[in-house]
Amino acid sequence: MKILVINGPNLNLLGLREPDIYGRRNYAALQDYIRESAADAGTEVEIFQSNHEGEIVDAIQEAFGVFDGIVINPAAYTHTSVAILDALKAVALPAVEVHLSDVSKRESFRQISFAGMACIATYMGLGFDGYRRAIFHLRDFCNGEVKDA
Repeated sequence: MKILVINGPNLNLLGLREPDIYGRRNYAALQDYIRESAADAGTEVEIFQSNHEGEIVDAIQEAFGVFDGIVINPAAYTHTSVAILDALKAVALPAVEVHLSDVSKRESFRQISFAGMACIATYMGLGFDGYRRAIFHLRDFCNGEVKDA
């Protein structure tokens, strides 16, 4: 099984950007954690990060026929990007949404997730562990062991 992990804008600044919300570990530590989690799950993983909406849409489109599923943290695009939603729906790969912080307890504008509308599950407020749970959930879903959330 092969999973594409997509990270959106400003996640490359982990450790610097609002550490009280996003934590003090940097993006390299997140990448290491994702790779370790994928290995523990017995899956292959490729990690992609971009600050540009179109590049994220391109990565989703290019995942079709290459990956079995997507873990996505669209970051700020969560609340604004119908294009990312449409790309996820178009490729119809199972996707799991992740957020380091609990966006449900944050500003009112963060209460809608366009990307989440195309995802089978969402993990938020768990820090790095949300990625691990998303990888395992996606693996189990693709193996027929869990249903849509």
